[in-house]
Amino acid sequence: MNLTRLDLNLVVALRALLEERNVTRAGQRVGLSQPAMSAALARLRRHFDDDLLARVGGHYELTALGQVLLDRTATAYDVLERLFSSQADFDPAVESREFRLVASDYAVAVFGTELARVVHEEAPGIRLRFAQAQPAVVDDTATLLSATDGLLMPHGVISGFPATDLYDDRWVFLVAEDHPDVGDRLTRQDLARLPWVTYQRTYDAPAVRQLGMLGIEPRVEVSVDSFQLLPLLVTGTRRIALIQARLARLLTPIAAVRVVEPPYEAVPLREALWWHPVHTHDAAHIWLRETAMRVGSHLTDRPGSARS
Repeated sequence: MNLTRLDLNLVVALRALLEERNVTRAGQRVGLSQPAMSAALARLRRHFDDDLLARVGGHYELTALGQVLLDRTATAYDVLERLFSSQADFDPAVESREFRLVASDYAVAVFGTELARVVHEEAPGIRLRFAQAQPAVVDDTATLLSATDGLLMPHGVISGFPATDLYDDRWVFLVAEDHPDVGDRLTRQDLARLPWVTYQRTYDAPAVRQLGMLGIEPRVEVSVDSFQLLPLLVTGTRRIALIQARLARLLTPIAAVRVVEPPYEAVPLREALWWHPVHTHDAAHIWLRETAMRVGSHLTDRPGSARS
């Protein structure tokens, strides 16, 4: 593919056509007349050797290739937008822009809230948008990172991309305050026989792998895609849950649960900010990373940190 022969404006037209599925509306969206958008569609059809939009009755539907291109075009558009918005200088006190960070609800609760507070005080024109990570983050990390400003995730899940460490945490167990079978401590036998409530995505993968290496197979009774729901699903039951100590400290005051240490030396958790290499030398991203590291260091130095 010779990119010098391509008109990158066609990316804008392609996205509008695939999302609107209507030539007139697509033209209105990007500021082109209907004849100009029709001409763009004709060029795109020649390039891909596919209709992209096929008329069915009184409306258009995406062809099979058009459906494939739908998500890819949105990603490509985001990459181009971020590429051409790169800056040599960045003054957070006067700039106005949005940073999109992909994170679990754990990372937002423990770290994102403090990051948002600092940004509010130091950079009033900067907006933060936290998006929930999808399972595809592991399967197609490059695509996700290319279309966002950063990913908050512990080490041990992804690799091969630049990252900066933010803070340390550790794994603990939650049980109901009045759990009939658990006193001050859990045993490995308890972990095997008691029902579990688990986070169903991959961010605790190192901890789960460790359980497998110890010969412990959790008997999962409930799974949920929010770490913050774990205490509520433990309260008043015989269930147990593996959770991060910092998050447990935030949530135990609002749920009838208590923290119990693992009956083994749990693998540590080190949260990091990951990014695509294209952002490495961008002034705005450098500021974002430096601010994130500063916030992370304050979490680590704060009394009552994850080790207490």
